[in-house]
Amino acid sequence: MKKLGFGLMRLPLLSEFDRASVDLEVTIKMADHFIEQGFTYFDTAYMYHLGNSETVFKKAVAERYPRDAFTIADKMPVWLVKESGDYQKYFDEQFGRCGVDYFDYYLLHNLGGNAYTDTLKCGGFEFIKGIKAAGKARRIGFSFHDSAELLDRILTEQNDVDFVQLQINYIDWDNEGIQSRKCHEVAVKHRMPIIVMEPVKGGSLASIPEDAEKIFNGYNSAASAASWAIRFAASLENVFVVLSGMSTTGQVADNVGYMRDFKPFNSDERALVEQVAALINKNTAIPCTACAYCTEDCPQNIAIPQYFSLYNNQKQFGLTPSQTVYYNNLAAGGHGKASDCVACKQCEEHCPQHIEVAERLKEIAAVFEKS
Repeated sequence: MKKLGFGLMRLPLLSEFDRASVDLEVTIKMADHFIEQGFTYFDTAYMYHLGNSETVFKKAVAERYPRDAFTIADKMPVWLVKESGDYQKYFDEQFGRCGVDYFDYYLLHNLGGNAYTDTLKCGGFEFIKGIKAAGKARRIGFSFHDSAELLDRILTEQNDVDFVQLQINYIDWDNEGIQSRKCHEVAVKHRMPIIVMEPVKGGSLASIPEDAEKIFNGYNSAASAASWAIRFAASLENVFVVLSGMSTTGQVADNVGYMRDFKPFNSDERALVEQVAALINKNTAIPCTACAYCTEDCPQNIAIPQYFSLYNNQKQFGLTPSQTVYYNNLAAGGHGKASDCVACKQCEEHCPQHIEVAERLKEIAAVFEKS
């Protein structure tokens, strides 16, 4: 299997303000090109695109290709599970949404924070072992956004899982909050195969500052910024798939172009990535990947990822009138302002990047809500 996977988390939208409004026609074109170029791996989850990602996969892939033409991974929304019977309920719903009779890879979704303890109480690992034994999942594992210490504990206690999915990219490699390098080292220690998520950090590493881009272009002017990020992750030990959350046909064409005949990093390329990482880390105020987990339970319906993006942009380029217009349009379109945050911090419990969202929203309000 080729090392590039198609993440169905950031699909093209008919309306930028409605994450469920996936453009099926464009998605079909993207999926077709992906498969035509010899790639097979698709990754979805129960909550992606407000529940529509799985349905779109069914229409774009499962109903249009024979079962041996694609590989599909899906994830159990463990935070929604309140009792053991909920696992079967959500799994059956995912089966229907995806239109398959088995999953190639099935994951417990985001076992960080209290999720691992809660999953143990409800019998989550027993459930995924059961569906594997029944032939409804070929390989079982979990995705993870937390400390290397907790990952080591889980892999020690659950040593019969088949793989782990980790957030790894060159910006987060030595980040003490995300611990990409340390988590990678733990997985390698346990001889655990790794799927990489967020290699381009929510698209941030596809559009890097000009001085950073010059460094890459000086070595290979034909290579996109995204290619450096994905090849970095794909070159790491034990990594067998790197997921890219592609949103356009152009992104698919670029990614399959350099991953069709994948060449691992050499020592010069690794040194350049370290140099670029140091430059970018100096200018990024909030390490948000726009996963939108934070918005699911927000009582004020605050457009947190969009506000973070605008804030980062103004930190890099200065406050511009267009940024203020975007902010005001979001607030006028039914979203709460940053100042509407009530600091319930439900968002922080869900944030894979461990961002202090409530405090950051205060900073954003001070910048964009000046009267």
